[in-house]
Amino acid sequence: MSAGPTALVRSAGALVWRVRQGRLQVVLVHRPRYKDWSWPKGKLEAGEHVTAAAVREVEEETGLEIVLGRPLPGLEYELADGRRKRVHYWAAQVAGRPDRPAVHARPPAAHASKDEIDAVRWADADAARKRLTRADDRIPLDALVAAHEAGTLDTRAVLVVRHGRARSRSSWKGEEGTRPLTDVGRLQAGALVPVLSAYGVADVVTSPWLRCCATVEPYTTAAGLTPDRREPLTEAEHADSPEKTAETVAAVLRTRSDLALCTHRPVLPTVLDVVRAHAPAAVRRRLPAENPYLRPGQVLVCHVVRARGGAPDEVRVEDVELHTPLGS
Repeated sequence: MSAGPTALVRSAGALVWRVRQGRLQVVLVHRPRYKDWSWPKGKLEAGEHVTAAAVREVEEETGLEIVLGRPLPGLEYELADGRRKRVHYWAAQVAGRPDRPAVHARPPAAHASKDEIDAVRWADADAARKRLTRADDRIPLDALVAAHEAGTLDTRAVLVVRHGRARSRSSWKGEEGTRPLTDVGRLQAGALVPVLSAYGVADVVTSPWLRCCATVEPYTTAAGLTPDRREPLTEAEHADSPEKTAETVAAVLRTRSDLALCTHRPVLPTVLDVVRAHAPAAVRRRLPAENPYLRPGQVLVCHVVRARGGAPDEVRVEDVELHTPLGS
């Protein structure tokens, strides 16, 4: 059965940026069918997560392997057939050497034909603004430029992951640290792979308990990484010494790589307290504040910048996103 006229068409893309000789530059694509200059983007495939779609579409249309940064304002408008279209955008950079594990975890991308995209251009931000065909496409560009001017565009991603669904405590007779994932939990673990890859995760820090290790295992295997198991991220160590847990999380925020941290629901309040302590008020208001904080398999993406005028290791959480890889 075909979708009705009220169906929402979801699309994703990115504003790929770099700085050359002090000037902010972005990538534009030309679509001969529409005779327009726009941002690389495209529709989500069936079952595809929006972040994975953004990465895939940019590579298909430009040939560039990218890593997502902070989110940018999206667009929503009506198509000729009456359906609504929603486009999600992120700032993004071309993947570098530290991002190779994340890129390795992705499936190969096809490349757009010349009938779809016949030109790809880097342009200074001012020139890009003039060249864009649709006026609305300037909205995410203006946000990108504003972040660049504020020194908050070049971010790192710290992904806080709650482990996938596990066997219930009442049904498990073994040690708590060996309680495994359910079938749904294993599906949730697999669904994390494209999301962690999209943000260029190069390091994985996890509770050593089985359900956390099993949650990150599909990604670490695909990316060729060895997880860093930290006892303070377990429920037991957190109950004994939440201060050590907080120290571990603070150290993770200061890490210079894109990183994922996997832990348990009872540990999340402490994790979020540390994030909250490094965030401005506008971001603090958007953090999960009520139990269970994150559902099994959910991801809180924290976009971290070096604090201006502070100590070399002082950081600020400039933006956050919440993703549900399975079923989103």
